[in-house]
Amino acid sequence: MRGLLVGGVASGVGKTTVTLGLMAALRRRGLRVQGFKVGPDFIDAGLHAAVTDRPSHNLDGWLLPRAEIEAIFARHTADADVAVVEGVMGLFDGLEGGSDRGSSAEIARWLGLPILLVVDASAAVRSAAATALGFETFDPGLRMAGVVFNRVGGPRHAGWLREAVMGMCRSPVLGALPWETDVRIPERHLGLVTAETGPLNPERVARLADLVEAHVDVDQLLGASRLAAPPAPSPPPPASPGRRCRIGVARDAAFCFYYAENLARLEAAGASLVPFSPLRDPRLPEGLDGLYLGGGYPEVHAADLAANVSMREDIRAHATAGPVYAECGGFMYLAEAIQDPEGRWHPMVGWFPVQAIFPAAGLTLHYVRVRIEQACCLGPPGTEARGHEFHRSRMTAMPTDIARVLAIAEAPGDTWRPEGYRRGSVLATYVHQHFGSQPSLPMHFVAACLPVRCTQTGRRAREAKA
Repeated sequence: MRGLLVGGVASGVGKTTVTLGLMAALRRRGLRVQGFKVGPDFIDAGLHAAVTDRPSHNLDGWLLPRAEIEAIFARHTADADVAVVEGVMGLFDGLEGGSDRGSSAEIARWLGLPILLVVDASAAVRSAAATALGFETFDPGLRMAGVVFNRVGGPRHAGWLREAVMGMCRSPVLGALPWETDVRIPERHLGLVTAETGPLNPERVARLADLVEAHVDVDQLLGASRLAAPPAPSPPPPASPGRRCRIGVARDAAFCFYYAENLARLEAAGASLVPFSPLRDPRLPEGLDGLYLGGGYPEVHAADLAANVSMREDIRAHATAGPVYAECGGFMYLAEAIQDPEGRWHPMVGWFPVQAIFPAAGLTLHYVRVRIEQACCLGPPGTEARGHEFHRSRMTAMPTDIARVLAIAEAPGDTWRPEGYRRGSVLATYVHQHFGSQPSLPMHFVAACLPVRCTQTGRRAREAKA
C-alpha cells in the first residue's frame, strides 16, 4: 500500500492544484486512487471525487478521535493502490498555537504518511530552501517524501531552487511547477467553486495530469510513498439488521456539502439513500421516509430554487409527516426567503418563520461541540457530537415558540448557547455535524424515519379497503 500527505507551508501555496494533478496523473497510470482531506472541507473533497471517481473522506483530528481516523483510512484504502491526503492550511497549523492538534502533521503522524511539501517559490530562491529546511527539522519524527516548488518562473529558476536545496536539506526536490493559470479552480465567497458546477471538465483534468507528469518525478514519489505498515483491517460502521428506510438526500449545485462518512453511516444504519435535486426535479421521489438537506450554495442558486415551486411544496408537505434533518444551506432553504449576494429576495420552503440574510461582509468559521438538549430525530437529551460552522449568511430572529433543541460551544472551551431548531419533526441547524464523532446520530435518524413508512403503509391499506 502506498500513501502520502500533500502538505503546504501555508494556505494558498497550491496544495489543491498539486493534489488534483497528482491524482489525475496516478489515475492515468491505471492506479486506484483514494482521496482524503484533512479538516472539515467539503469543496476540496468534492474536487477529489471528481478526479478519482471515488468519494473523498475527511480526516480531522479535532472532530474525530484517532481510532476513528485510523478506521476510516483503513476502510476506504482496502481496495485502493495509493492514498493521496490533501492537508489543510500550513502543515503544522491546527486548532491552537501550542500544539499541532487538528493539523495535517497530526494526521501524517497517526497514519505514518510521508509528506510531500508544497512551497510557493514565486518570490524566493535560497529562502525557499530555508523554508523547506525549517519544515523538515521542526518535527524530526515526521517523514518527508520530498519537496515540490510551485509557481516557478522557468527552468533557470527551477535550477537555482534545486541548487539551494542540495546539501542543505534531507528532502529531495521532486518537482518544480511553473505558473499555469489555466488549471486554477475559480473561487467564490466560501472558497473554490464546487465540483458540481463543473470546473473539472476532462480537458482541465488532462491538463492537470500533464502538468504533474511534465514537472514532478512521479516514479520517485511513488517509491517514497510506500507505507511502512499497511493500514490495519477495519470493521465497517455498526450495521442495522432490520428493515431499511428511504432517505432523500438533496444533491446538486445548491446542496453538495456532505461528509462522505455521514452518508456511509446512514446506509450502514439501514437507510437507502435516494438523491434528488431541489434545483432540477419537479417532485420529490416517491416513497421517502425522511429527508437530509445538506449545505452548499443555495444563495447562489436562490432564483432557480424559488422558481421550482412544486419541489418547495413537496418538501413542505413531507415536513408535515416525516423527519427532516437540515444543515446550514438546508436550513436556509427551509426559511421563508433567502437574500442572494446581490441583495434580491427569493421565496423558499417557508417551514421556519425566518429569513436568511446575506451580509456584505463577515464569515462564520469555527469548530463546535454540539449537545442535544431536547429529544429530536438525532437522539435523546445529553447526546454530544462535534461539528463545524462555515457560512456567510445569518438568520433573522427565530420566534420564541420554535423549540431550541441543541446547544453548541465553540472549540476549545466556550460556554454553551442555544442553536438548532425543531418544528414538528424537522430539525435545522447551521452546524455540520460529523457522524463519526457520535455514531449513534445516524442510527437515531434512521430509527426516526422507520415509523413514517409504517404509518404511510397502514394509511394506504386503510384507504384501499375503503
